[in-house]
Amino acid sequence: MKRLRVGVVYGGRSSEHEVSLASAAAVLANLDPERYNPLPIYVRRDGRWTLPPQSPSLVSAADVIQKSGTSATGQHAATVEPDVHLVAHPGNETLLTIQRGDAADAKGGHTRVEGLTLDVVFPVIHGPFGEDGTLQGLLELANVPYVGAGVLSSSVAMDKAVSKVLFEARQLPVVAYTVVSGNDWDARRAETLGRVAEHMAFPLFVKPANLGSSVGISKVNDVAALEQAIDVARQFDRKVIVEVAVNQPRELECAVLGNDDPSPSLPGEIIPAGEFYDYEAKYLHDDSKLIIPANLTDDQTTQIQTMAMAAFKAIDCAGMARVDFLMDGASGQLFLNEVNTIPGFTTISMYAKMWEASGTSYPQLLNRLIELALERHTQKQTLRTSAR
Repeated sequence: MKRLRVGVVYGGRSSEHEVSLASAAAVLANLDPERYNPLPIYVRRDGRWTLPPQSPSLVSAADVIQKSGTSATGQHAATVEPDVHLVAHPGNETLLTIQRGDAADAKGGHTRVEGLTLDVVFPVIHGPFGEDGTLQGLLELANVPYVGAGVLSSSVAMDKAVSKVLFEARQLPVVAYTVVSGNDWDARRAETLGRVAEHMAFPLFVKPANLGSSVGISKVNDVAALEQAIDVARQFDRKVIVEVAVNQPRELECAVLGNDDPSPSLPGEIIPAGEFYDYEAKYLHDDSKLIIPANLTDDQTTQIQTMAMAAFKAIDCAGMARVDFLMDGASGQLFLNEVNTIPGFTTISMYAKMWEASGTSYPQLLNRLIELALERHTQKQTLRTSAR
C-alpha cells in the first residue's frame, strides 16, 4: 500500500507558536510509518514556510515555552532550511521547495527548485493565521485535503463574538456578554467603560475575541481593573469580549470527532490551581488537575455531549473540535463557552486524553482524522464548478 505523504504544518505567527511545536511533535512521532510518510513544514514567527532539518522534539508544551529558540524545540534560528511555498491552485505539485545556494558552494550558488506532492495536510497551527480560516483558505485554493474544520467554521469558531451569535440562534446557552470594538475603545474610552460597568455585574472576564490558550484573558472585580484588562486584551485583537463570571464555575470539556455525523467523547473536567485556567496554568505549571471522565451524573454527561455536537454543527464544523463549557457549581446550569477547531494536540492534551478514555488511542485518532479529511475532500470533488 502506498504511504500517504502527510504535510504537518506547525509554528505560525501567533502567540501560541510554542504550543504548536509541542502539538506537532506529538503528531509527527505518532503517525504510523507503515501508512504515512510525514513531512514537517515549519512556519516561522515571521510567516516564512520552511522545511526544518529535523522534526520538533517530543517535549511538553512547558518545555517548549521555557526553551523557546533553542535546539530543544527541534528548530534553529539560522536560515538554512529550504523555503516552502504552497502552490495556490490545483496541480500535480502541491509544494515548491526553494534551496538558495551559497555562493561558495560547489554549485556556484545556484538556487534549486523542486516540486513535492502532498496527499493530505495536517494543520497544527493554533490561533491566528492557522486556526482562523486563513490557512484553510490557502489549502482550498490548492485543492489539497486537510484535517479539520473548513474556512467558515474555522473563522467563526476563532471569533468568539460571532460564534456566540450563532450559538444563541441555535438556542444554546451562553453567559451574558458584550463586545467592545477597538474603535469604540480608542475613541470613546470613558463612555464605553461606563456602558460596560453599568450593564454588567462584577466579577467579569475580559478576553480578546480572536485568540486561544487563554492569552490576554483577565478576571476583574472593579472598574479600574476592567479598564486595564481591556487595554491588555486590546493588544491582541481589535475586538474584546467581556463576560459575566459564572458562580463557582466548573470547567468542563468534550471532544467531538467526525464530519456530518460526529461523535462525542466522554467529558473531562479541569480543576485549575488558580482562579481560572489561564496560560500559565495550562502550560507552565502542573498544579491543575485533569479529571477524565468528569464526575457527572448520566444526565449531565448526556447534556454536555448533546450540546457539544449541537455547537459543532452550529458552526458547520468538520473533523475535530474541543467544545468547552462552564457549569454553575451551585445551580448546575450549563453554559457553552467556545469551540476550538485545532485544540492542543499533544498526547496529554485534553482532546487526546478524552478520546483515550473513550476507547480511541492517539494513533487511532490520527488515522481517523486523516480518513475524515480524505472523505470530505472526495465529496467536494463531486461538486460542479460551472453553471453549464
